[in-house]
Amino acid sequence: MPMLRWTAPTPPDTDAYLMASRFEVRTLTDALRFLLRSPALWKQVKNAPGAYGASLIAEPLKRTFWTLSSWESEEALHAYARAAPHKPAMTGLRSTMKSSTFTYWTGPPAVDWADAKKRLAEEAAKRRSPR
Repeated sequence: MPMLRWTAPTPPDTDAYLMASRFEVRTLTDALRFLLRSPALWKQVKNAPGAYGASLIAEPLKRTFWTLSSWESEEALHAYARAAPHKPAMTGLRSTMKSSTFTYWTGPPAVDWADAKKRLAEEAAKRRSPR
């Protein structure tokens, strides 16, 4: 499974605002589209103000992608998400999504994929359960 390793442009000594996501696209062609847009977003996050680190796990044959990033603040994350190339890329990929899950928390800024995937599973379960 391809993985873009954790990058830590500015590792802090304090807690970070973390975001994990899981995307499942509809077709293998959509998975290729997602993969082709990833390098530009990777370059963007490496230079984004307030970015502490990011990682991507790609499972293209399963049409599934996982992201984990840590930020100085929620505002820094949202500024990155609203900026090009991220915003136009995600807008362009929206119709290809079969499902997506996001979760956010505060904690140590280092990568912990086991914790992130657990949090994403809990978030997905909350969305499936009747209210």
